[in-house]
Amino acid sequence: MDASRWSATVRGALADALTLLLPVECAGCGAEDIALCATCEAALAPAVVHGRVPGTDLALASALWFEGVPARVLRALKEDGRTSMARALGPALRVAVDSVAHDGTVIAPMPTSRAAFRRRGYRVPELLALRAGLPIRRCLRLARATADQRGLDVEGRRRNVRGSLVAAGVRGLPVIVLDDVVTTGASLEDAVRALRAEGAHVVAAVALAATPRRHGASARDGTGGFGASETAR
Repeated sequence: MDASRWSATVRGALADALTLLLPVECAGCGAEDIALCATCEAALAPAVVHGRVPGTDLALASALWFEGVPARVLRALKEDGRTSMARALGPALRVAVDSVAHDGTVIAPMPTSRAAFRRRGYRVPELLALRAGLPIRRCLRLARATADQRGLDVEGRRRNVRGSLVAAGVRGLPVIVLDDVVTTGASLEDAVRALRAEGAHVVAAVALAATPRRHGASARDGTGGFGASETAR
């Protein structure tokens, strides 16, 4: 186990232990004295939707819709430091990956900015993959800083991240790009560009959660539409 995976494991174990010692509330509904109640845990059961990464011809599998309980639980992980939630979310991510993966596929998590890593102390896509039992390869990295995506429209997000990623060590390999939440798909689009430029065969993209379209798509209509999210990478 490399140092980063060992560190994530230790942090997760410490967070799980603190949950037993300190007063907690359910990350999904706010019920007291429980980290995640049975009802909210059941709401994390995957209902995989297959669509396309906006702006590309690439297949996209998402395990959950980013709304309601799944959104609150994922925010607890991303914004509140509740790393134990990755254990509850991991199985859904594994189902989504298994729906598109095959033997020999390399799983490439989206990179985390230095600022986000300093703020959280962990990389969300990598922690989710660890809890899902998925081997990963860090073959994507940020080549330049980007602005906060919140408040930007679709085209603004594309301009903001275009050319921000580079890939290495993937020539000729089948690759799945892994992210926690897909909104407009701008970051995934740039990841696909970077991987293909390096000679990778990008098989698909997988997200734990996708935001339903704000115009006319209900939460589970199977259309795979996406909208805007307030959760920053």
